[in-house]
Amino acid sequence: QVQLVESGGGLVQPGGSLRLSCAVSGGIFSIYDMNWYRQAPGKQRDLVATITRGGSTNYADSVKGRFTISRDNTKKTAYLQMNSLKPEDTAVYYCNRQPSPVNWGQGTQVTVSS
Repeated sequence: QVQLVESGGGLVQPGGSLRLSCAVSGGIFSIYDMNWYRQAPGKQRDLVATITRGGSTNYADSVKGRFTISRDNTKKTAYLQMNSLKPEDTAVYYCNRQPSPVNWGQGTQVTVSS
């Protein structure tokens, strides 16, 4: 059974940085695209960034130029480097694969506040 474990969140001041990790256990990691999503209180879960199995990346307009998605197939882990954080980036961040997404992990809370 494939499981997703997100980590690396925390409280950071505006302008700060965080690096999130998404560790995948079970299954084959390298053949899937990986996505990062976020969900703010009272809002829907939105796609933030994608990295294909070939390494191509795509970002939501709201994070373009600030966030960088990457992956390490040997560690079965995807990353999200978040720089120049803004209060509106506050959310619970989740990862999942595509196609064939699996059960969501617990997510990792990111709070941007002074």
